[in-house]
Amino acid sequence: DRPTSWGMPQVEYLAQAQKLADDGYVVVSYTSRGFWLSGGQIETAGAPDVADSSKVIDWALAHTPADPDRIGMAGISYGAGIGLLSAGFDKRVKAVVAMSGWADLIDAIYSGRTQHQQAAALLGGAGALTGRPSAELAEILKNFLGSRLDKEPEMIEWGRKRSPASYLDKINANGAAIMLGNAWGDTIFPPNQYAECYERLTGPKRLELRPGDHATAELTGLLGLPNDTWNNAHRWFDHYLKGAANGVDREQPVQLKSRSSNGYEGYPSWAAVGRKRIDLPLSGDRTIATNVDSGADAGVVLLTNALDQFLKTPPVVSVPLLPRSVAAVWQSEPYATERRVRGTVTLHTTLTSDKESGTAVAYLYDVGPLGVGQLVTNAPYTFHGKTPGTPFGVDLELFSTAYDVPAGHRLALVVDTVDPLYISHNPPGAKLTFSSPKDDPSRLSIPLRD
Repeated sequence: DRPTSWGMPQVEYLAQAQKLADDGYVVVSYTSRGFWLSGGQIETAGAPDVADSSKVIDWALAHTPADPDRIGMAGISYGAGIGLLSAGFDKRVKAVVAMSGWADLIDAIYSGRTQHQQAAALLGGAGALTGRPSAELAEILKNFLGSRLDKEPEMIEWGRKRSPASYLDKINANGAAIMLGNAWGDTIFPPNQYAECYERLTGPKRLELRPGDHATAELTGLLGLPNDTWNNAHRWFDHYLKGAANGVDREQPVQLKSRSSNGYEGYPSWAAVGRKRIDLPLSGDRTIATNVDSGADAGVVLLTNALDQFLKTPPVVSVPLLPRSVAAVWQSEPYATERRVRGTVTLHTTLTSDKESGTAVAYLYDVGPLGVGQLVTNAPYTFHGKTPGTPFGVDLELFSTAYDVPAGHRLALVVDTVDPLYISHNPPGAKLTFSSPKDDPSRLSIPLRD
């Protein structure tokens, strides 16, 4: 059972479907509701989409020699989300491979209480071009991109109903074997929410994270070329649907590939990733003006991190030349040995604004001897309803990553207020001050592999 990705027709999986069919599987791919020639409207993984998945299983059992006790679901992006949801609502699903998908839709495109502008606009545009958005989806997108704070509870509830993380009790009770795969630089569904979902799964499970952007880690497999993600997907199904003793169940269940190297690292759990941590103290006060792009940006949706995947060219910036009036900067000393960043970098600071709302974007850079910084990770943060002039604590998770900082380089944290990927909520003339009180010092906590 293979529901298509957002905006894609059913020929999307043709190459992989043929490979599975050659290996004895009955494969049924279908165009998701509301797209292309499929009926209905785009419900964005709502209840009708989950019901469609079960109806496709019914059809396959009635019209093909498919085994009712050996049903699996695989999909990329939209198909991944529907597959995970189906694992909670159809007990016949025994194995799932969910690639470049989401577990928590709100945490994916509204992390840090900040609209991921390019991601939402891309999804909305692709839906309008290739399908028939429902009135509900059109309204949600209008309110989301229009920053309708009064509609925030309604939008969060809409996303909660479409998040597999909301139904983990059902997914765990049904016990399907679930393999999750994602890319470190996924600008539509960042990896943090997938890793958190993985930790809460109680059945057979596997998590694979690699360099790339949304669906780029699986792209060559769709073209019929060798691909690690699809190879392991086939192994997953062979073991949990066919009973093949191929060892996939005995491998370390968390498999990570660094953006800086070619090999894989195995871990017993996501919690075991980056257990060693070092702190970068964020001492002193920094006050910055808002609504001016400092030059520190996270790139362009889909394109930037795909280039990093294939060419190892992340976004760069000259850290010494960043204008300190609009960018707060802290740097470590040069490291004597390589630092292998693994997992989720966390930021704790104290923030004071002269307005009740605002947005800040944090960037972590690997800075070489000439001051050129390569982007390691980033994340946005938005606040509303704060008392102007009153300090408040901020705790922010940057997007999880695996990146090797060479010996002799340093790490730099840069914070500004504008990034094309995100919607900014800074009123005109607003200023943000970052401080480090003695009783609550600000710091950046960096997870490392030993």
